[in-house]
Amino acid sequence: MRIGELAKLTDTPARSLRYYEEQELIIPRRLPNGYREYDEYLINRVNQIRGLINSGLPTKIIKQILPCVDKTPTIHPGDATPELLAVLEEQRDRMNQRIDCLTRNRDAINSYIDVVSTTITTSTGASAA
Repeated sequence: MRIGELAKLTDTPARSLRYYEEQELIIPRRLPNGYREYDEYLINRVNQIRGLINSGLPTKIIKQILPCVDKTPTIHPGDATPELLAVLEEQRDRMNQRIDCLTRNRDAINSYIDVVSTTITTSTGASAA
């Protein structure tokens, strides 16, 4: 697929896709005419990259941990440094805090929906009687 199609399928600007390529996060094939050709598996990879960026990770770190999300991981422990591990642990802790907050918010919304649904059902049933 071409860059425009990948951009549309992943809701990612083509400019971002080119940046991901510069950072070696995705590697499209090149056609004889120089056009980029993106394989289907890159749809999931781009979505994963966007999720990691949205969670606060810089692309330099994403490049190192991206193999962990592939089906056949190729992790190179020699690339890791104590500083990298500290950054990853900090990012993981921040993600866990966000997950906890989202879980509390989801539970509050569910409680609200339950109460409102019961009220609406009760009032609708009462007026129909």
